[in-house]
Amino acid sequence: MVSRSGRFTSGPAREVAAFTESVSFDQRLWKQDIQGSLAHADTLRQAGLLSSAEYAAIAKGLQAIGREIAAGKFRWRQDLEDVHMNIEAALTRRTPAGARLHTGRSRNDQVALDMRLWLRDEIAGVQSDLRTLQRALLQLAAPNAEVWVPGYTHLQRAQPVSMAHHLLAYLEMFERDFQRLADCADRANVCPLGSGAIAGTPLPLDRERAARLLGFVDAQGKPRVTQNSMDAVSDRDFVVEFCAAGALMAVHLSRLAEDLILWSSREFNFIRLDDAYTTGSSLMPQKRNPDIAELTRGKSGRVIGNLMALLTLLKGLPMTYNRDLQEDKQRLFDTADTIRACLRLTAGMLSKTRVNAAACRQAAADPALLATDLADDLVRKRVPFREAHHAVGRAVALSEQLGADLNQLTLKQWQSVHPAFQRDVTGAFDLARAMQRRTATGSPGSAAVKHQLTRWTRVLKPR
Repeated sequence: MVSRSGRFTSGPAREVAAFTESVSFDQRLWKQDIQGSLAHADTLRQAGLLSSAEYAAIAKGLQAIGREIAAGKFRWRQDLEDVHMNIEAALTRRTPAGARLHTGRSRNDQVALDMRLWLRDEIAGVQSDLRTLQRALLQLAAPNAEVWVPGYTHLQRAQPVSMAHHLLAYLEMFERDFQRLADCADRANVCPLGSGAIAGTPLPLDRERAARLLGFVDAQGKPRVTQNSMDAVSDRDFVVEFCAAGALMAVHLSRLAEDLILWSSREFNFIRLDDAYTTGSSLMPQKRNPDIAELTRGKSGRVIGNLMALLTLLKGLPMTYNRDLQEDKQRLFDTADTIRACLRLTAGMLSKTRVNAAACRQAAADPALLATDLADDLVRKRVPFREAHHAVGRAVALSEQLGADLNQLTLKQWQSVHPAFQRDVTGAFDLARAMQRRTATGSPGSAAVKHQLTRWTRVLKPR
């Protein structure tokens, strides 16, 4: 980072200062900046570069500044450029020892540290929001394990599933998001402090001590520090990883939102969204628009855009720190803020969503949904599947030609398309029996779905 110092005879022009400042958005790193400064001061004391009295004065000053910021009483100065200089300048005004705090440290490793600390905390918050959403999905799924709906491929009715099975699919998707965040947190949990601007420092600073103080440790409590000073100050992989995980999470949220939008339409009428999560029309008084779901679907675009912006930002940068990296924070913060808002609102919306079981039953009663079961019944009679598939296709065509539902064909008509059809053909249209037959793990059968509901109840049980 560039800092105005003895090298310059004058300060930057006003428009330059406004263009280069970052305190308007990086001030949200203040907790992490103070946390990192306290750890750095401790290592300076341990190295004999601060006296105990100086350390005490620095610690007291930083803690007081933290209280002021938390209370909204701290005055952020744009002319001091960023969160780091604002806090350091305020500390130095309180105690002369503050001028010693930057010993052995650069804003390059300072900001890398702050962002890792911030993201580590933020990931824990996003994971908590994910769990809340998953519990809301489970709460909606559990009472609807026997409510059948058409499953769709190509947005055309395909085969029957339960409403619970459909909702449980999103639990699986969000669980992968949860695991990706855990992987991201692990790679973010490495301490860059002590890397300096680019080449470390010749001062005897104990990097591992600072890492322990800041919680950068592995499962055995061993400190984790970056192994290359140049990589440490230029690495933003952990930011990209989080934004990539956020982009995929936004896609999952968007897909769920799309299902909710479709299901809440009069054409589907599978669910009713609560009034608190819908809006009216400025012209049409009858409208109930699913605006929260639509905005969630729409906001996925900006989260995906944040990832693209970061990748584009980084792709041409030479080693090591470049001022371009100042642009990473707004993309990171916006991804986190947008994702967390969408997770919370979607969870709230689901918790008040009601399933219209009657409409679901009516849709699932479509006998064409069991066409594949008819083919499977022929397979049980030793008819090759391709032949069985063709026979059922002919039966579907015949029913359409006659203007009748598939289950209204007579035995004579069934046998006209294939002699293997017998009187038991009507049993294939027993939806409950068809679903009981689906016993494989992961299937939408009654027993399989109940097993998954039990498993998810155990996984999502608060600890």
